[in-house]
Formats: sequence, structure tokens, C-alpha cells
Amino acid sequence: MAAPREAPERRPFGRRFLTDPARLFQHNAWDNVEWSEEQEASARSKVQENSSQLLPQDKQEEYEVNAKRYWDDFYKIHENGFFKDRHWLFTEFPELAPNRNPSQNGDSVHEFSNKEESNNEGLGSCENGHCSLETRAENRLNIIKSTPKICTEELATQKYSELNQRDGDYPGSSASYRILEVGCGAGNTVFPILQTNNDPGLFVYCCDFSTAAVDLVQNNAEYDSSRCFAFVHDLCNDQSPFPMPDETLDVVILIFVLSAILPEKMQCIVNRLSRLLKPGGMILLRDYGRYDLAQLRFKKGQCLSDNFYVRGDGTRVYFFTQDELNDLFTTAGLEKIQNLVDRRLQVNRGKQMTMYRVWIQCKYRKPASLNCEETGRAF
Repeated sequence: MAAPREAPERRPFGRRFLTDPARLFQHNAWDNVEWSEEQEASARSKVQENSSQLLPQDKQEEYEVNAKRYWDDFYKIHENGFFKDRHWLFTEFPELAPNRNPSQNGDSVHEFSNKEESNNEGLGSCENGHCSLETRAENRLNIIKSTPKICTEELATQKYSELNQRDGDYPGSSASYRILEVGCGAGNTVFPILQTNNDPGLFVYCCDFSTAAVDLVQNNAEYDSSRCFAFVHDLCNDQSPFPMPDETLDVVILIFVLSAILPEKMQCIVNRLSRLLKPGGMILLRDYGRYDLAQLRFKKGQCLSDNFYVRGDGTRVYFFTQDELNDLFTTAGLEKIQNLVDRRLQVNRGKQMTMYRVWIQCKYRKPASLNCEETGRAF
């Protein structure tokens, strides 16, 4: 029997292994790092300490009610200057450009940056709970400083209603391969996809909770409305419409997004997204793992609930286990293709600092034929 696709020959997350401790500071990062029992126990102890005092319920409700404002403020302050390259994008998720030559070095991807990888995958200081990366990569997202487009969710709802009145007429309706990125930020996944995937049948949707983020995407010089549609969307509002019908998407991308949502609402969101997938379509996820550096750095008084914290700027973050993510996706009727932990040791050679990062990467597929109960429609 052939080996399953979830166990490819290529080792995930890189091939640079630290076999000689004397070489620790010879590189900026080491892949697939094993933790000792002592290190795991120390991390567990730090989490128990920083979660021993929860924020009062009224403060927690305030962060939920004002979540959109906090993310709008984040993007207004940082625009696209706080981000880091997603150089791993097409290596780990080849589904984003199925016809791409594997030998292609992906230089185009290195020109773009990534919100959450810089905010929370960094080697430098932590500002408001976002761990920034000291990087020499220059920001190449050429934002046009023009008057931002008005893209409120209310206007989007009206627009989708008008489009749906015409049979089959919606953005990307004539495309043969459709991708949706949820939580697109300033476009640091969308634009590399558009540049790298030259399939004439490709159409990319991207949405964000933040109007400021969607403005950054729409005002970018690379934005092409014939191949892309950016829109404001509140995932937590199940009455908020998507611009495309159910069962029309080939891929949904969730990169450091699900962790920003109230844990009690995650299952409903995964259910909604699974309904958008075609049979055989896939959800791709990369997010924070339990005991990641960012979790250990939180102080007492920033914890909202188990493994859920608020940063100094009001944005929130959850730290997952593999089992938690597996439960979310399988409950929505999806089947596991991949669910892996990426443990990486990052090194600041200048400051002689070592930092342990923990991320989880998942791929879950919608089976070819499902009944209504299996798709999560009952949720």
C-alpha cells in the first residue's frame, strides 16, 4: 500500500538540525527541535503562573465588544511595516499554487511580509505582547497613499445581496480554482499567491475583521480586481454573508487567525468555513501551539481564560494543542490530512539569545460526499 499523503518523504519545517550544541549561534534558527522533560515542565509552570489571575468578566466583555477597534488601531499604527516574509508559504502549502515548479526558489515570496510571523515569531523585544522580529528584509508592499476605499460590512452585505439576485453572478463566479484567505491583514499571503500562481482560472478572495486592513489590501499597487476580491467580514457573526455560495472554494487559508477568536466561537466558525468548501476542498491552518514563547512571556493579569490572553494593545491570542484543532475540524466533518507541531529554536546571534517557538500546521479536507449532519450544518 502506498504511503499516505500526510507522511511525505520531505521532512516538514526545514532540514537544519542542531546536533552539536557548540554550533548554536552559527545560524538564526534550528528546525524540529526536541524539548526535554525539564523544559516542558518549566513551560507548564510559567503558564500556570501567568494564568493564575484572570481578568474580571466585565473587562473580558469589553475586549470582545471592542475587538474590531483594537485590530483597526493595530493596522492604522503599523500598516504593513510590522510584518515578516512568509518564505515557507508554498513549500508547506503547495495547494496555493498547484502548478508551480517545485524547483522554483520562491524569490517572489520573499518580497512580501507577514503580520503575525513578525508580531509573534521574533527574536527581539515584545511590544504590547507582540514579539517583534529583528529582520533586514525591507518592506516591499508598495502601499498607495490614496484616500482609502469605503468598505464597511454593511455596504458589503448590500452588495452581496444585489449580486445574489442574479443567478450565478458573484465575484469569481467564472473561476475554476478559488482560494479564500480569512484574516488577510495587509495582504501578505494574497499578493504572493497572485504573483506565484499564474493559473488563468485562479480567483482569490480575502477578508479581514479590520476595515483598515482591507483598505491596505485594496489600495495596494498589486491589487487586481479581476483576480482578487477583498472584503470586510466578521467571522463571529453568522448572519454576515460571504460573497460566494457554499461549496465553491478549493482552499481556505487560516494563518494565525483562529487564535484571535473567542474560543467558544471557534467551532461555529470552522463549521461555516467548511460549508464553503467544494467536496475535496481543503482548509490550511498555521497557528500558535501550546507553550510557544509568546505564551510564556505573558504576565499575570493578561489571561482571559485557559490559554487565552490579551496583549497590551487589546488584541487577543489563544495557544492550541493538536487535539483541540483536530476536534474543531473533524466535528465540522473534515478529514485529517496533516496535523503537525513545528518546534523551532530561534537565535539572536547579536544578543546571544535563544527563543523556542511552537506552531501547529494543519490540513483538513472535505470528503467527496457528505450528508448534512457531517458538514456541521446542525451547529
